Amino acid sequence: MAKEYKLSATRLEELKNELSYLKTVREKEVADQIKEARSFGDLSENSEYDEAKNEQGKLYSRIAELENILANCSVIEEEETDNNVVRLGSKITVEDVEMGDEETYQVVGSQEADPMNGRISEESPFGKALLGKAVGEIVIVEAPAGNIEYKVVDIQR
Repeated sequence: MAKEYKLSATRLEELKNELSYLKTVREKEVADQIKEARSFGDLSENSEYDEAKNEQGKLYSRIAELENILANCSVIEEEETDNNVVRLGSKITVEDVEMGDEETYQVVGSQEADPMNGRISEESPFGKALLGKAVGEIVIVEAPAGNIEYKVVDIQR
């Protein structure tokens, strides 16, 4: 069974646009690079040809990856009713119990994760620990340096 990818409507549109660009514009550019490199003569010693073929391989790999994601994705529904618990799409503020530092994160699907910008995957240890928790609950996250305790301070949509 194929893995299901959870995406926001915005991310779904971005991936569709990228796939369209790769299949139209970029594919033609790579084909032109290969055509030009072939004109240089002997293919066995032609580094331009090798590079163009490698680029073509990367392009087709990315196209296949995007098609797989789009074929096996579900869109995160924006529901306004349940702000009581952390779920996919929630923006949460947590407090490090030991240090007292507060951080704000958004729980997103794995294709949208960007931890450096506060977007954590629901498949990450931190994301898994947060799902289903309510304001005031303590979350224990297993980290390489040991367990870290966070308190859920706020949940928003």
